[in-house]
Amino acid sequence: MKILLLEDDPILSDLMFEYLSDLGYIVTLCFDGEDAIEKIDSEQFDLLILDINVPYKSGLQVLQDTRDFNKSTPAIFITAYQDIEHLKNSFLAGCDDYIKKPFELEELEHRINNIKKRYNIETDQIRDIDAHTHFCFQKRELTFDDKQSISLSHKESQILHYFLNNKNRVISADEIIQNIWEYEDIPSDATLRVYIKNLRRHLGKECIKTLRGLGYSFESR
Repeated sequence: MKILLLEDDPILSDLMFEYLSDLGYIVTLCFDGEDAIEKIDSEQFDLLILDINVPYKSGLQVLQDTRDFNKSTPAIFITAYQDIEHLKNSFLAGCDDYIKKPFELEELEHRINNIKKRYNIETDQIRDIDAHTHFCFQKRELTFDDKQSISLSHKESQILHYFLNNKNRVISADEIIQNIWEYEDIPSDATLRVYIKNLRRHLGKECIKTLRGLGYSFESR
C-alpha cells in the first residue's frame, strides 16, 4: 500500500514515517502542499494522509486539487484545529476521515485499516512473486511451494515490497533510497547494490533487471 504523507512538523513526520513503514506501507513524505500536489500528479497512491496547516498550499487545497484531477484516492486529514468549521470544510473537500492532534499512532493505524476495508485495499498480506514463490512483508519472509522459507533483512524486505508495488516500471536508485531510507541514513550506491544482489540470489537474476544509467525494473513472473 502506497501512502502519501503531508506533514511539515519534522518530529511528528519522522514518527509517522517510521511507524507506517514498520507496518509495511510504502510512504512518500512531503513537507509542503505544492510538493504533495506534484507527487500526486505524477504517482499513484492508495491513501493520502494530509495535515491541513502546511506551507504554500493547505491540506484542504491539496485535496481539492486532487479531486479536480478526478482522482478519488481516499484521504485522512490530521490537524491541530479543534473547531467544527475545519471539520466541516474537510469533509466538504472530500476527505474520508479526520483526526485531531494530538493522537496516538495506533489510532491512525486503526483508521487506516478501516479505510482499507472500505476500499478493499491490499487486504491480502501474502504477495505472490510467481506461482511458486510468496512473500510476507510482516514476517520478512519468502516461502516456496516446497515448504522452504528464507528470512530477509529489514531493508531487503522493504526493497522487495517497493519493487512489488512498482512492477514493470523503471525505478532509479535515488527513488528506492528516498522511499526507504531516512535522510540522515542514506546509503551508498554500493550498499544498495548489495541488497539487490541478495534479493537476486533468493529470487533469481532475471527477476530484477538492471537498466544501465536508469535504475532497476522488477519483472512480472
